Amino acid sequence: MKIIESTKIKEKAYFEKLENGLNIIIIPKANTNKKYVVWGTNFGSIDNRFIMPQTNEEVFIPDGVAHFLEHKMFEQKNGRNSLDVLMALGLDANAYTTNDHTAYLFECSSDKFYEGLDELMDYVQNPYFTDENVEKEKGIIGQEIKMYDDDPGFQLYLNTMDCLYHKNAVKLDIAGTIESISEIDPDVLYKCYNTFYHPSNMTLVVCGDFNPEELLNEIKKRLLPKENQGEIKRIYENEDDTINMPKKEVNMEVSTPIFMIGIKDKLPEHEEIVKKHIAIQIILNMLIGKSSDLYKELYDSGDLLAEPDFDYEFSKQYAHVLVGGQSKNPQKIYEKFKNELKKYKENGLNDEHFERIKRKIYGDYVGDYNSVSNIARMFLTDNFKNINSFDYIEKFETVTKEYAEQILKDIFNEDKMAISIVNPK
Repeated sequence: MKIIESTKIKEKAYFEKLENGLNIIIIPKANTNKKYVVWGTNFGSIDNRFIMPQTNEEVFIPDGVAHFLEHKMFEQKNGRNSLDVLMALGLDANAYTTNDHTAYLFECSSDKFYEGLDELMDYVQNPYFTDENVEKEKGIIGQEIKMYDDDPGFQLYLNTMDCLYHKNAVKLDIAGTIESISEIDPDVLYKCYNTFYHPSNMTLVVCGDFNPEELLNEIKKRLLPKENQGEIKRIYENEDDTINMPKKEVNMEVSTPIFMIGIKDKLPEHEEIVKKHIAIQIILNMLIGKSSDLYKELYDSGDLLAEPDFDYEFSKQYAHVLVGGQSKNPQKIYEKFKNELKKYKENGLNDEHFERIKRKIYGDYVGDYNSVSNIARMFLTDNFKNINSFDYIEKFETVTKEYAEQILKDIFNEDKMAISIVNPK
């Protein structure tokens, strides 16, 4: 196995690519009783048009298939449900779907790990779709869609995506719509499963107190033989560099308005993405984080009710900065935010503040390695972006104030910025 080590935090990761294309990553974590496994496929809500490697057939699927498939994977023949089996073993099992991947996982602190691994690897490799169980699931997911339609935070996020993007599928609900899921049938699910759930499109990550070689052999024993398939050709809409609209407001059941500022970025260049991500986190903390002058001013005046959330989301098909929070006057927050950006661009970043925030973020990165679940999910998500998670630790010192100032000028531009607001009814 290939071993990659972070000398700064004394952690190792073992990488193995099997003949069938499956990527396996094992991160040993001595002196912990918790074990975490997550098996993911590089198939998310944005992958709605592709060419099947087996047949060369172009397929356009309804919105929400990746999420629908995630729901259906647990159901086995004879009414058996693998999620129930895992929970009965005392394991904390779950699954999730994002814009760019789907994952199945469990965490345990008992001796039932290998029993859980048996079940996990069995149901992920043996789908069971029928007309009857697919129709039944439509009602369940339909209720979930209605629930999210009434969720102000979720609608705030979707409206922000609608502001930033013209055609990119990131602006669509991961679960689809009631209309789109009505078009899903077993044939659609099997086509997607056979294309995207091939080992060559999947990564399995395990973190815990393991001997990597022994664990690798146990995983291999549970893998079903599969013929190699060619590359999956994914087809995406061409996205304009401009934003779709500068502002979107809706009224929902909230006590105080909530807002989200979005800044559209160009598609990431892989060589720079980790360094760029770190710089953006530093900039956002300096701009409107808890120790910033702007946050203190807005909080003391009662305009900002708590520290805002902020993030840089990116994949191979989209990239954007998000800043969200709660305020009685979101428009005022937006104007103050833009004014602060102008000041930072004109005056540069304060050396002392930059170094202080940089140390804080480094501490947060190191802290992530205290949790087996954080480690495993981090390595899975980064792997699908062709990133080695240790790079966030190893490349940290390369992010200088001058580099961050250049990122500030390149990305934080008003013509790429929009705001979404949810007001009380």
